[in-house]
Amino acid sequence: MILCILFEDIAYFCANNQNNYTMKKKADRLDAIKMIISSQEIGSQEELLQELNREGFELTQATLSRDLKQLKVAKAASMSGKYVYVLPNDIMYKRSTEQSPGEMLRSNGFISLQFSGNIAVIRTRPGYASSMAYDIDSQNFEEILGTIAGDDTIMLVLHEGITHAALRRSLSLVIPNIK
Repeated sequence: MILCILFEDIAYFCANNQNNYTMKKKADRLDAIKMIISSQEIGSQEELLQELNREGFELTQATLSRDLKQLKVAKAASMSGKYVYVLPNDIMYKRSTEQSPGEMLRSNGFISLQFSGNIAVIRTRPGYASSMAYDIDSQNFEEILGTIAGDDTIMLVLHEGITHAALRRSLSLVIPNIK
């Protein structure tokens, strides 16, 4: 009888702590994904799965896909021109580079900014628009209603009455080399 009570207590403990174990395991996995992406140029889910397996994580491609979506991971062109996974809000997150700070500022992908009424269009190098739009959105500029990003183009819808000069000043916080 004592043995049965002990087993019931263990079963209760396991059932009530399973979610904590799963969450810890998931949190560890998400941290591992961030570290791998930030330290290596990973271009596919298959490559990332292999790296995670080397770190001791066993997961399916579907789980990895959900994790990447949760982390808001995107693909962008690296300095070598290869499309790789990047973490939001920092394209070169902890990634070592041979470039000087000035060269890094010039390589943020920005090409041009043009206006038509209350719409602005930013052209970027291929692969840079999504992360640049994320940076713009995260600033919550009062001049901008919203952004839509493609691979090399960002469309910004401006509040009525916003001057082009005011928008340029605000965007210069995110895009230092804007004209």
